[in-house]
Amino acid sequence: MALLVTLFGVFLGTLGLVGMVRPHRLIRMARSWQTPTGLYAAAALRIALGLLLILVAPNSRFPGVLRILGIVILLSGLATPIVGLGRFHRILEWWANRGPAFQRAWASCAFSVGLFLIYAVSP
Repeated sequence: MALLVTLFGVFLGTLGLVGMVRPHRLIRMARSWQTPTGLYAAAALRIALGLLLILVAPNSRFPGVLRILGIVILLSGLATPIVGLGRFHRILEWWANRGPAFQRAWASCAFSVGLFLIYAVSP
């Protein structure tokens, strides 16, 4: 299970790096999820990651942090279909209209969380 968290950390870190270097590419990738299938796929991915973090937490360097993060991600996955495509679209457009510095700041957060996940589950 730690390997899956590591792989997700690499994926998240890579997305963050892409967003820091080319924010418009990250926005384009996010827009590709603006379909009913994409919305449910995002929800399923969040639910799976949340459960995975909860399960791997006891054997990690930061069990409390990973458990809380897992619960938050799990709940956000459950809420994703409730939020719906319309609100997702409005949130993405709001984020896209904030400018490159704002987008890079958020991307650096994603990069940092990805690195944290890798470190948290590494032996």
